[in-house]
Amino acid sequence: MHTLLITGPGGAGRTTVAAATALAAARTGQRVLLLSGDPGDPLAALVGEPTGEPVQAAPGLTAVPAAGVLVARVDSGEEFREELVALQERGSALLGMVGARPLGAEELTELPGAEQFALLRALRRAAAAPGTDLVVVDMPPLHQAVATLALPAQLRRYLARLLPAERQAARALRPVLAQLAGVPMPAQWVYEAAARWDEELAAVQAVVEAGTTSLRLVAEPGPGADAALRTGLLGLALEQFPVGDVVANRMVPQGSPDPWLAGLAAQQEKYAAQWAGAELTEDMPVLPLGHLGRDPVGPEDMARLTGAEGLVPEVSGETARTRRPWPVEDRLAEDGVLVWVVPLPGAHKRDLDLIRRGDELLLAAGPYRRIVSLPSALRRCTVSGAALADGQLRIRFTPDPGLWPRRP
Repeated sequence: MHTLLITGPGGAGRTTVAAATALAAARTGQRVLLLSGDPGDPLAALVGEPTGEPVQAAPGLTAVPAAGVLVARVDSGEEFREELVALQERGSALLGMVGARPLGAEELTELPGAEQFALLRALRRAAAAPGTDLVVVDMPPLHQAVATLALPAQLRRYLARLLPAERQAARALRPVLAQLAGVPMPAQWVYEAAARWDEELAAVQAVVEAGTTSLRLVAEPGPGADAALRTGLLGLALEQFPVGDVVANRMVPQGSPDPWLAGLAAQQEKYAAQWAGAELTEDMPVLPLGHLGRDPVGPEDMARLTGAEGLVPEVSGETARTRRPWPVEDRLAEDGVLVWVVPLPGAHKRDLDLIRRGDELLLAAGPYRRIVSLPSALRRCTVSGAALADGQLRIRFTPDPGLWPRRP
């Protein structure tokens, strides 16, 4: 099964492209599940009226058949209420000790960030849906999508630091340790909950980083979209999420006698050509999608948008652009250093920062930050410099004589 994540700058038409992709794939005979977390169910106006009763697409994921695809919408509010009520029940003893009054499900309203959690859980469920060839996911706008895709790995790191599994004390020793320390020890259910969260986050992370998952960007060619695309691609590169292709959406036909339309068409062609040939996108395919002259509504309008070659992804095997580790160049013989090469296309020196903390490196690129573990060889080195050139951050590491094995 293949998973296609679709995102782009806000207002670029990513939901329309997601619906068009799903419908086009369904017409080729693929069994398609279309997933969206947008409120208001905007997909309904694009794919048409339901053609059957809701079905259970996967455990915990309900979908409605429409125009040959299964359409599922994430209810982040319901997910938030269920999780918080369950957490209160597990911690009822602690809440009683401090005199807290539990919140009822009917009075809970979701907090910012609940949408991302709900979408990630639905993505994991959709990826395990039986009898499905392709899962198309209408992701949030590009900047938010980068943060959402990076969330599982970040949260797993937080859990490992705050509740490390190796520090769990045996249940029989907890009262003794509590008396020695003078503070109550974390209850066993806290560690059990952390283990359950880590397991679920690991499953989501596995789907996001799988070789059968690809990322499609949607943008309307122009200066504003170009700036947003460059920033988003920088964040995706930092998180090591490869992009499969870019859809240049709402392209105006060439050759119009109207000066305004002719100028708009020329501008769109200019930016679409830049995206196709620049090192920013590593020569990834750019798929032009024409403008209907109105907001598309229903399957008939979707059919008019599915003529772009390559719009329907291949569902067999891994994608051509898989997640690759950053290479380490051995330049010990020439320069006495190891060089860690971090591809950051479109990055500027003024927007970069890096800090070494133990066996980890904190990297900042524009508005994005990521903490990565150093490869084993680099942990026995000190950072001796870094340089940015041709879209690559090259970090130099000098072996620490006290840790590096001596050569005979």
